[in-house]
Amino acid sequence: MQNYILDCTNTSSQPNIRELTLSNGISYPDDDELIMLILGKGTKNNPIENLAGEVVRAINSSNEEDLIPNLKKINGMGETRALIIAAALELGRRRRGILKSAINSPSDVIPFLHHYTLMPTEHFITITVNGAKEILSTRVVSVGTINKALIHPREVFANAVSEYASGIICCHNHPCGQCYPSNADIESTKILQQAARILGISFMDHIIITQENYFSFLEHGILD
Repeated sequence: MQNYILDCTNTSSQPNIRELTLSNGISYPDDDELIMLILGKGTKNNPIENLAGEVVRAINSSNEEDLIPNLKKINGMGETRALIIAAALELGRRRRGILKSAINSPSDVIPFLHHYTLMPTEHFITITVNGAKEILSTRVVSVGTINKALIHPREVFANAVSEYASGIICCHNHPCGQCYPSNADIESTKILQQAARILGISFMDHIIITQENYFSFLEHGILD
């Protein structure tokens, strides 16, 4: 991300993210810059560039119920700003129509999760669906290191059980960029499949995503 000035009255030669966005469209800013536009300014102890980065990291590692508490922990946020961010995300979610979107093939999942491919650490995410294969929720189950995210079946299936979900799709990113499963990925998928059978939940797929590609266990015939 470049160093931007948010104050439109500033006469510095540095690029102004507001002016650049007005000139190039709202799709021009990256995630950090969008947060900069929403918040407007940082604080004395936490400049806007750093604050925006912390907010994006909190968003990517939080689920709906803990998003606002996690945002409030950030220096320079507070309750009002946390609510502003949460409201903006909820409006975007409603407009984009994630919920009730039907998943008929592995590729249908990618648009909803592709932003995780930009993360420097592994994120393990679950998507739950109803009997019509419509999305009920997407949740971050675990955030790990650059090449590992620890998971346990109870965390993976907790939300699916509480939502009476018909099926579940597991997904994780590979920050290394290599889009194929490790031995640990294959073994953990077998364990998750066994747990799904016991719970009576359809284990629909396990998908590995990178910025350039994806790997579907279903499409490659690895699922039992």
